Formats: sequence, structure tokens, C-alpha cells
Amino acid sequence: MKQKEFLATVLPIKDKLYRLAKRLLVSSEEAEDAVQEVFLKLWKGKSSMKNYKNPEAFAVTMTKNYCLDRLKSKQAGNLKIVHSNFQTGENLQKKIETNDGVELVFKIMESLPEKQRLVLQLRDVEQYDFEEIAEILDSSETTIRVTLSRARKAVREQLIKKHNYGVS
Repeated sequence: MKQKEFLATVLPIKDKLYRLAKRLLVSSEEAEDAVQEVFLKLWKGKSSMKNYKNPEAFAVTMTKNYCLDRLKSKQAGNLKIVHSNFQTGENLQKKIETNDGVELVFKIMESLPEKQRLVLQLRDVEQYDFEEIAEILDSSETTIRVTLSRARKAVREQLIKKHNYGVS
């Protein structure tokens, strides 16, 4: 595989890999580093990429595994949350409320078990279909559907709990 073929294969999925890495690692810098590391590993193994039925699924799996390894390593203590959301404009209050709601959902997602968090990220954020998720996570589609249902239920219950708590 030559450089042009490699770039044509991996560049279109760069943003998906970054979003997955950011969801798992939280830090933008760490996510960028993770994607770069995955690209480096893919480049080193470019000759065997033709053997994969779905190079995108392979790259997503590599990213997931790399991020999980980073989180489990001693360096995970050094990961930091970088968050900057400054907006101006007429609808600032509405934007803040919307961002708070989305932020709350993502915060709840972070508290989910690892597999539920990954399935929810891949299905609802990245828009992968069940077959692709099953391939990425080396699981059956039925298991993915059940895991997704449980993850959505957990998020829904936490949101209801949060909103009902604020009302009482």
C-alpha cells in the first residue's frame, strides 16, 4: 500500500477516531496524541491493511484499545480535563442551557460501565450500525442491542433523577 492509498483509507475516518478518543480520554490533547499513535501503527502495518475486510472498523478498534490502555496505565493520572466553552450572542442563555443538557448527558455517559459507554458512543454519537459495532467490539448484534438499551435506560434514569431532584 502506497502513501496515497493509505491516506485515502485513513484520512476520512480521522474525525471519528478523534471523537472516540476524546470521549474516552476527555482531553483534546490526549485524543490528538491517540489518533496520531494509531495512525503511526496503521502506517507501520500498512502492508497487512489489505487483509482486513473493514479497515475503518480495525482503526476504530485500535483507537479504542489504545485509549483504554492509556487510561489503565500509570500515565492516566496525568490526564487532565480541558474544557473551554465561551460563547457570545443573543441566544447565550439558550445555548448555555442546551450545552448544559448535552454536557450532563456526556457526564452521565462517563459514569456508565465501559462497554455501555462505548456502544452508546459508537451508535448514538458516531452513527455506526449494529453490525459495525458488533465487529468493532467483537460481539454479537443482539448483545450490542441489549447493551445499548441498558445504556440508554441508565442515562434516561439519571436524567429523570437529576431533573426530579431539582423540582422537589
